Amino acid sequence: MALKIIFLEEFGKAFVPKKAAPILKKYLLKAGFNEVPYRLFGALFYISALITTLIFIAFIYPYLKKFSLLEIYFYSFFGWFMIQIFFATLFMLLVYFYLDLKIYHRTRKMEDQLPDFLQVLSSNLKGGMTFERALWAAVKPRFNVLGSEMAKSSKKVMTGYEIGKALTELADKYDSLMLRRTVDLIITEVESGGNVSQLIDRLVDNLKETKSLKNEMSASAIAYMIFISVIVVVISPLLFALSFHLLAIITNFVGQLSSATQRVGALPFAFSKINVNPQDFKIFSVISIFVISFFSSLIVSIVEKGDMKGGVKYIPIYVSGSILFYAVFMKVLGTLFAGIT
Repeated sequence: MALKIIFLEEFGKAFVPKKAAPILKKYLLKAGFNEVPYRLFGALFYISALITTLIFIAFIYPYLKKFSLLEIYFYSFFGWFMIQIFFATLFMLLVYFYLDLKIYHRTRKMEDQLPDFLQVLSSNLKGGMTFERALWAAVKPRFNVLGSEMAKSSKKVMTGYEIGKALTELADKYDSLMLRRTVDLIITEVESGGNVSQLIDRLVDNLKETKSLKNEMSASAIAYMIFISVIVVVISPLLFALSFHLLAIITNFVGQLSSATQRVGALPFAFSKINVNPQDFKIFSVISIFVISFFSSLIVSIVEKGDMKGGVKYIPIYVSGSILFYAVFMKVLGTLFAGIT
């Protein structure tokens, strides 16, 4: 009843254009969602509106009292609109990021299970089963990601659904070129009445060979990964920490020289004041280390797996590791240079 009162679903549908709904549904299908979560979109709208209200009251409204009534209306509308758009865009990007990662991991799990599933399907066909019964019998509990979708497709085929259409709909649920090509070859072979089991055996061999080649490429890239990791996590924080302490030493040294020249008197040269604040450089160092470690984790993922999305799990490791080493080096170098500074 509460959901009906605040119109979560209605608000969610209002912000999704009708022309974009089929595209959104197809995209969500690849992430494992059979329906568009309109209530979630409506809830996000209310959350963004609540955050906008709090920010407007706390930070913007106190500065509007000095304006005229018309100006207050104008600035209020403009400020509210911009803040609301910002948070709505932020939530949309976060949802897209989550769905994109979910699609990626779901596809990777399916592709890992596909050769084993096809091998079981081929064994069933060689045992004399029809393709429909062989497809149903190949569904095992260990194929948790692929098995549930294959079970749905198999039920459709058993109830008179066209094999080609059922398998095509299955391929549309995954963002996988491997599955799409496999399904197209199987459909072509089934419709032509050829030896499906022999085709599947060749597909299994090719898929396993491709997987083996990818593993070999990943293994050969370990040296590059180790090199990048050492540079980012250890060397980069060390250089920033060393630069900070050198800057502090130089600033202190120049300040002492400037004071000495003022006491001695006029000299043919003068020492100008260093305008770089060591604390500002420290903030710059932390931000730089964060940016370097963030993008390095993505680069390592590309080197290892050929895909940037798999590097999300490396981000907290690289960022926390580099920041931790920076703090350690700052402490150690601060102790070593304590007598100089």
